[in-house]
Amino acid sequence: MSIRTLDITEATQPLSEYARQVDTGPIVVTAQGRPIVAVIAIENADLETMSLSTNPQFLALIQRSRVRQESEGGISSDEMRHRLGLDDAGYKEL
Repeated sequence: MSIRTLDITEATQPLSEYARQVDTGPIVVTAQGRPIVAVIAIENADLETMSLSTNPQFLALIQRSRVRQESEGGISSDEMRHRLGLDDAGYKEL
C-alpha cells in the first residue's frame, strides 16, 4: 500500500472518484508542498486516533509533553517497565 500525493491544483476529480481510489492507499492533498487533507479508507483508520489528531486540547497536551521531554529528558524503556511493574514475562499479576 502506497501513499499517493496530489497537489490541490491537480485535484480536479469529484471526491467520489478519489474515494474509490483509496483501496490502493491513502491520498494526501497538498498545497504549496504541505499536506492539507487526506482521503483514507475508514477500515484502515483508527477513528479515535483521527478524532484526537484534530482535537486542539489533545494537540496542546502533546506539545507540552514534547517541550517537557526536551527540557527535562526522559526515561529508558527499562526504567518505564520497572515503574509499571512489568517483568520479562509480561505484565505483573495484580
